[in-house]
Amino acid sequence: MITLQTQLKNISKITPKYAAILEKMELRTVENFLLCFPFRYDDFSEIAEISTRNINKTVTVEGIVIKKKISRIFRRKMTIAEIIIEDENKIPLKAVWFNQPFVLESLPEGSSVRLSGKLTLKGKHLNMSAPSWERAGREATNTGCLVPIYSETKGITSKWIRWQIKPLLEMAKQMHDPIPYEIRARLNLYDIYTALVQIHFPDSKEKLLRAQKRFAFSEMLLIQLKTLQVKKQWEANSSLQIKFNEKLIKEFVEKLPFKLTGAQRKASFEILKDLEKPIPMNRLLNGDVGSGKTVVAAIASLQAASTGLQVAILAPTEVLARQHYLSLSELLKKHSLNVSLLTNSYREISADNPILKSKKTKRNELLSKIKSGEIDLVIGTHAIIQKDVIFKNLALIIIDEQHRFGVAQRAYLQQETMSVKDGLGKTIPHLLTMTATPIPRTLSIALFGSLEISLLDEMPKNRKEIITKIIPPKLRQEAYDFIQKQIESGRQVFIILPLVEDSRIMTEIKAATSEHQRLSEKVFPALNIGLLHGKLKSKEKEAVMQDFKDKKINILVATSVVEVGIDIPNASVIVIEDAERFGLSQLHQFRGRVGRGEHQSYCFLFTNSNTQKATERLQAMEDTNDGFEISQKDLLLRGPGQFFGTLQSGIPDIAMQNLTNVKLIKFARAEAQNILDLDPKLKKHPLLASALKKFQEKIHLE
Repeated sequence: MITLQTQLKNISKITPKYAAILEKMELRTVENFLLCFPFRYDDFSEIAEISTRNINKTVTVEGIVIKKKISRIFRRKMTIAEIIIEDENKIPLKAVWFNQPFVLESLPEGSSVRLSGKLTLKGKHLNMSAPSWERAGREATNTGCLVPIYSETKGITSKWIRWQIKPLLEMAKQMHDPIPYEIRARLNLYDIYTALVQIHFPDSKEKLLRAQKRFAFSEMLLIQLKTLQVKKQWEANSSLQIKFNEKLIKEFVEKLPFKLTGAQRKASFEILKDLEKPIPMNRLLNGDVGSGKTVVAAIASLQAASTGLQVAILAPTEVLARQHYLSLSELLKKHSLNVSLLTNSYREISADNPILKSKKTKRNELLSKIKSGEIDLVIGTHAIIQKDVIFKNLALIIIDEQHRFGVAQRAYLQQETMSVKDGLGKTIPHLLTMTATPIPRTLSIALFGSLEISLLDEMPKNRKEIITKIIPPKLRQEAYDFIQKQIESGRQVFIILPLVEDSRIMTEIKAATSEHQRLSEKVFPALNIGLLHGKLKSKEKEAVMQDFKDKKINILVATSVVEVGIDIPNASVIVIEDAERFGLSQLHQFRGRVGRGEHQSYCFLFTNSNTQKATERLQAMEDTNDGFEISQKDLLLRGPGQFFGTLQSGIPDIAMQNLTNVKLIKFARAEAQNILDLDPKLKKHPLLASALKKFQEKIHLE
């Protein structure tokens, strides 16, 4: 007897060859197979007669096979299978398949067949090229309906999957529904059996939508249960209470060479109030490029360090860690704090005026000073809370994830902060995560449900808007002439190249190197052009960036390595080659490399594409400099899977596709909160507890 737990290899219709392929797809049991959902549907639901009225429409027709033949083109190693069918109106239609001779074996003359595809006119004859087909006597599975399309792999087609899943759907009646009946009734959700039938073989678009929403809600409910549980678990810990020193912070803010924005003031206040609490802060500082996250981090660091406690700031790269070290040392130089930089390549310590007196030191000496508490602020990559670094009294960890740490890595780092080595024992540090990808509010609620969120959605007043222009091939020379004039007036330029995906054709480095050579020899022969790519060692990158900062380099040709936080106030132009190959959020990150000084800045989007989709996306960059607006547009155009990287987050596809559905997320959060209020350990909801356990094994969330 077949059950949900029956191994697919033990089902008679699934041969060992197919079972082995399914195993590689991590589909082992009937239950796994039934939960493997289609990723799209071909709409073959319109049943039509064979008629010239339906030319260029995608339709399903039915008729009798009156003729069939097979042809071979030997020089091209190709077979052409064709049949001619007629319906009751006796109008002939020719259907053609390439390299599928087996089709004719199943469709003898005189048999009834259903065909689904685009009806075209070739000469005077109606035609379908490579239509979906099945015998008319069969229940509609591949034609005449909304046909599910599954992820395929070599040796397994969507058609084969459909034929296997259809008879197994009966087993879904054995499946226990983790969503309680009262929630399903309240929200008008399908039970799990109905939802599974309708997601695999929908009776209509409306029923398909209901099935998708049911599974999206189910996944979102589990995400919200998990984040709320983690939040509760986090809040069960203790932290040191760091009293808000209003006089100290006020003096610091008044002496800054610029005025804080309202958003910076609000975020700083929220963080300082969190630091006063006996439970550890877990806050996300969500800001746009150039919105001033560093000074907010400096205020939090000063507050903690001024009471004799230690602070650690983690950056995703050594180059960015060093940049934070220099800028924070400068911001905090009047407060006699010992600031150190500790990475694999850098070991530096500073006091008083650190920019002038920064000195290199041995790793062991630096580790000893951190352990004794002589170092107030340690800046490095995330390795500093995982390796041999022991603190005396670490009270605050700031993670500048710069959108490079994925959800899973961030969750891992959060776990690490709970077990960081220091002399405090009974408390854990406060945690502040900063992100430079403006995240739309809906995604914040969905993915960061265990964090409090502070938004930096206001730019400093003295910032000039960056002028962005789409540059087609015919305007390229004009753009180069403009760049030449900018350099003659003392400015500098970034030229960014996309990652070349097909390494057999050209690697990223070769692309950057050849473009560097072309620009040096043919376009700007009189200028000094630098080169920066991901394979350079940290010291080499640092040397190139230092030369660029010192204005020894006029133009820097770089791969996407510059996306992360590089600060050159004198750079006024950024050129992005093949701009259509980047997501909008990434383009916005690149654009943020200029406009950091007093000069008017420009972003040129070089593109060879004139498709409507590419133009629409790039137009959004011309229309606005608001990162939150751009990320919302990116989300709508590309979908959240690509916005975040589905693999990076581990979120199931169906939940990922619904991350923009604010109403659904709010319902899921409210229901999750209700359940946990009444049943914190889910003892009264064993099916939900079991589903959550399985879910946690698949994904990682904060």
